[in-house]
Amino acid sequence: MTGVYKNMARGIVALVFRCKATGGQLSLNNEVQRFHWATPAEVAEMVTEAFAVRVLDALHDRAPAVRQHDGVHLVYS
Repeated sequence: MTGVYKNMARGIVALVFRCKATGGQLSLNNEVQRFHWATPAEVAEMVTEAFAVRVLDALHDRAPAVRQHDGVHLVYS
């Protein structure tokens, strides 16, 4: 597990895990219209802070992050 991301105003808690593909091929379907590898900087530009941080946290080997957000931005207490 790489992080716990909480949007308590909406009652949402997301547990995020780093995984590794062990076989098969990526393919498009009704849920996936496009995919590509992205650098950390590209990830930060593609999605809001609340979602980019999940990918960026997963790239580091450290204890799981616990973060709160409002759906767009991280919220610091």
